[in-house]
Amino acid sequence: MKRGLKLFPLLVVLVVVGCTASSSDSGDLEIENVWGRSSPMVAQNGAFYMTITNGSGEDEQLLSAETDACGTVELHEMYMKENDVMGMRQIPGGTISIPKGETVELKVGGMHVMCIDKQGAFEVGEIISVILNFSGAGAIEVMADIRDSEPEGMDMEEGGSG
Repeated sequence: MKRGLKLFPLLVVLVVVGCTASSSDSGDLEIENVWGRSSPMVAQNGAFYMTITNGSGEDEQLLSAETDACGTVELHEMYMKENDVMGMRQIPGGTISIPKGETVELKVGGMHVMCIDKQGAFEVGEIISVILNFSGAGAIEVMADIRDSEPEGMDMEEGGSG
C-alpha cells in the first residue's frame, strides 16, 4: 500500500501532462470532411478540401500544408478574372484566417489546399496524409479520403480541379 501511495503523485503528474499534451496537439480546432477528388497520373495537380472550425478563444491561421503525395503544396483560391472567367491563384498573404468561433470551408470553387506535381494518381478509396500547419495549434495531421465527389452535406460548386 505504501508503494502505491508513493506512486500516486507521479500518476497524477503523468495524467495531467498527458491531458495537456493531447489538447495542445490541435487546440480547439475541429477539422472535418477532408477529401480530395480522384484524378489520373496524367493530371499534374490535385486539391484537398475540408472544413475547419475554430472553437478556441483565439483567432487562428492556416499557414501551410504538406504531403508526400505532392511535389509542392500551396494554399489557393478561385477568383473572378476579367470577362467573368474564373481563375486560380495562391491566396494573397499566403495564409487562411480562421477567426475564433467560426468555421471556414475549403471547397470546390473556393479556397483549397493545392497539390502541385502529384507524385501518383489519386485513386478512389485511397487515403492521403496531409499535415496542416497552424499559427497557434502547430502541425496537425489529417487524412484525406480520395473520392469522385465531395462528402454529402458540403456545398458543392462546379469548377475545375481547384
